Amino acid sequence: MKKQIILSLILIAVLSTGTLFAAGQREAAAPTGDMPPVRLTWSSASVPGDAHTQAMFEFKRVVEEMSDGQMRVDVHHSAELFTQEAEIAAIRRGNLDMMYGGPPWLAEMVPYLSMLAAPYIFESYEHMTAVMNGPIGQRINDDVAQRTGIRPLGAFYLGTRQLNLRDIGREVRTPADMAGVTLRMPNTPSWLFMGRTLGANPTPLSFPEIYLALQTGTIDAQDNPLPTVRNASFYEVTKYIVLTGHFIEPLMPNINERRWQSLTPRQQEIVLTGIQAAQRLCDELNLQREAERVAYFESKGLTVIVPDRDAFRTHALNMVMNNSQMVDTWDMDLFNEVQAVAEALR
Repeated sequence: MKKQIILSLILIAVLSTGTLFAAGQREAAAPTGDMPPVRLTWSSASVPGDAHTQAMFEFKRVVEEMSDGQMRVDVHHSAELFTQEAEIAAIRRGNLDMMYGGPPWLAEMVPYLSMLAAPYIFESYEHMTAVMNGPIGQRINDDVAQRTGIRPLGAFYLGTRQLNLRDIGREVRTPADMAGVTLRMPNTPSWLFMGRTLGANPTPLSFPEIYLALQTGTIDAQDNPLPTVRNASFYEVTKYIVLTGHFIEPLMPNINERRWQSLTPRQQEIVLTGIQAAQRLCDELNLQREAERVAYFESKGLTVIVPDRDAFRTHALNMVMNNSQMVDTWDMDLFNEVQAVAEALR
């Protein structure tokens, strides 16, 4: 019964999104000369082939079409405008309008969000998107906007993060096999702690530096969804893919809150419709590409390993729950709500 209720709510949300988009398209045909001109700048470290880069261009297309060109979107990918690490400071200062982020990045400012950056917190894509794009996610978005001046607008599916290693002289099948492995992670406490929960020695490194670091042996491994491994060509300088599935990653498009409040209600509606269209594209592409990537990597000579995922999950969750410094910041009522969504979907 619970599952039916949750699935019905998701279906209603999807149908509402489609209705809003159709209505927006009809309104776009009406004159928009009274709409004040707006130019939004969106920066990302993602590379051209990434689904979330393509989603930025989908957002641009929808927003510009619906506004009859009165709203313009400048897309900057490949860290050409700001590095991934510099984007948060830039958007908070108002030097940047939009950026991608997620719970591990936002947890630096809103500590309880480290809960949503914990390994194995989400059980499936359906679980993640039901939480992050439903009522729970909306409450989080409003709270983040109030606390930080950055407003999340939803959550895209970046993919499920897997381990990707150079030849370290052994196969990785359990957390014990990760002992001594230098694992690149993004430079936030939540990301680095996730690396430790996998049994590795995490080290911070900016995304554009990963390929060379793997090639030279400065790092032994990196973790990313399989489409990212393909698009960034990490498979060229690694030997193993280990399907740990340790983080089903929500990628949150964010906008500067002052910028958001400066938009008219109609402009905000157009932005949200653009975000919904971008989410559909990103999610569909990543789900499709993940299903195809294992065969691709095997064709390139990589060894794809299905590890003892229960061992990884148990090791990670034990480390998380025994880290009082982290867990003490969590909102346990919210945690229970997240778990209840998973239970309803089973």
